[in-house]
Amino acid sequence: MALVSAEPTNPSNGSDSSGGNKSNRYECQKGRDWNTFCQYLRNQHPPLSPSMCNGSHVLEFLHYLDQFGKTKVHNPTCPFFGIPNPPSPCPCPLRQAWGSLDALIGRLRAAYDQQNNGGGNGNPFGDSAVRFYLRDVRDFQSKARGVSYHKKRKRPNRNIAAAPDQPSS
Repeated sequence: MALVSAEPTNPSNGSDSSGGNKSNRYECQKGRDWNTFCQYLRNQHPPLSPSMCNGSHVLEFLHYLDQFGKTKVHNPTCPFFGIPNPPSPCPCPLRQAWGSLDALIGRLRAAYDQQNNGGGNGNPFGDSAVRFYLRDVRDFQSKARGVSYHKKRKRPNRNIAAAPDQPSS
């Protein structure tokens, strides 16, 4: 016999099992990221509003975030450049991982659209300079770690049953 909760499930609090918790976490993280970006803009001299922001401001924000990174990125002059598991520590900097930056830009792009009702002068998080920067970070980090990046591709379904009128071999 299954136990049933006396409390009704509320999709807005993420307590249901149909993915509401994941959506709620995403929305919370998106809000935190947006607040962090807006705080960064307010701390600029002169302060900026998100509507005045462009792709170069987004790139400056991403460079600013590197100081809080936790991913070791070897410089090309480092003896461990291209070695996946270095045998000893080195002075190379810690940076934000490409995957974290990519996810952050996705959340900020969605938050910008939400704040500006999807219209306006274009989304600075979708700027071509931001896309090129993310691609360069991905490529450089994969080389520095000695791990090549391969885009995941959907595989065709190979478990297709033989047609009934064909004999199986």
